[in-house]
Amino acid sequence: MDERYRKRAMLSRKTAPAPAPITHFSRYRAAKASAVRSRRNLLRDSSSSSSSRRLEKRRPAGPPDVSSPSRRPSSPTVILRVGPQQRLFAAHESILSASPFFAAHCSTQTPSPPPPSHPHVTTPSKRIDLPTEHPEILSCVLEYLYKGDYTPRLHHDPTQGWTLDDDIPPPPQTSTINPSTAGASASINASLSPSAVIWHQDADAPILRDTAVYCAALTYRLPSLARLALRKQGLHAGIPCRTILASARFAYAHTPETESRLRAHYLALIIRCRGTFKRSGTMQVEMEKGGRLFFDLFVAMCNHMDDVFPSAMSVCSSALPELGHGGR
Repeated sequence: MDERYRKRAMLSRKTAPAPAPITHFSRYRAAKASAVRSRRNLLRDSSSSSSSRRLEKRRPAGPPDVSSPSRRPSSPTVILRVGPQQRLFAAHESILSASPFFAAHCSTQTPSPPPPSHPHVTTPSKRIDLPTEHPEILSCVLEYLYKGDYTPRLHHDPTQGWTLDDDIPPPPQTSTINPSTAGASASINASLSPSAVIWHQDADAPILRDTAVYCAALTYRLPSLARLALRKQGLHAGIPCRTILASARFAYAHTPETESRLRAHYLALIIRCRGTFKRSGTMQVEMEKGGRLFFDLFVAMCNHMDDVFPSAMSVCSSALPELGHGGR
């Protein structure tokens, strides 16, 4: 009996066993929870990326906009001082860099840091001086660099062909046109847009603005702008003889000897309008001054006559050796 009570007392004195540690269980639950969380994040990211890809597919693809904020604010501003009066123009360096001329000038200058009193103020630190440039011509160049065209804009109509915004229809013809002066009546007697002519300090006379834009495009090495200016120049009508001759002299003075497109344009224009130019006093004065222009005009006129009268050219070429031998 005593032995039974003794065993019960000993059993009552024993402490309850400590619960088994759940470290392995908690680690398993934590690892499982993190795996589920990462899987949810992956699903969320994949769904967002697929939705963004669907939006990109729906969005129509178009040409980059040169005036978009992604190109302008991140680019520093360059100040251009133009003409004898040093008129100020501002343009973004990323836009000007489309011209190798401006890109070379910008690369040689290092931007100056902002003043200590205003560290967050960004001021134009690069400057380009263009003392011989006309402000209106540079404005056309900048407009082309930003928008791809300059005022007046060029349009193509399937029925009328290439036209300008400010085209003025020519007056109706009431008299019979002489075929020899048909080009003259088309280019001289029509109405000329006021914006087509500017007074240029280098020519000291009014010239065609597109001629000056063409020469500026050669200077700034923008061949697409030169092609655009040449196309626009061929659309003008009603140009006075003195303006054509002054523009032709300006073109010869501001283009290299190897240039043939603009020079050939003026030679063809004078030949086509020869019925008007042969009666022009301005033409006589300019021819008395001389220059490379009129020698090229003589050669172009001879080539034109050879095309019109090829048989007469063969007779003259066969007679020239006899004349040369008889003159000795």
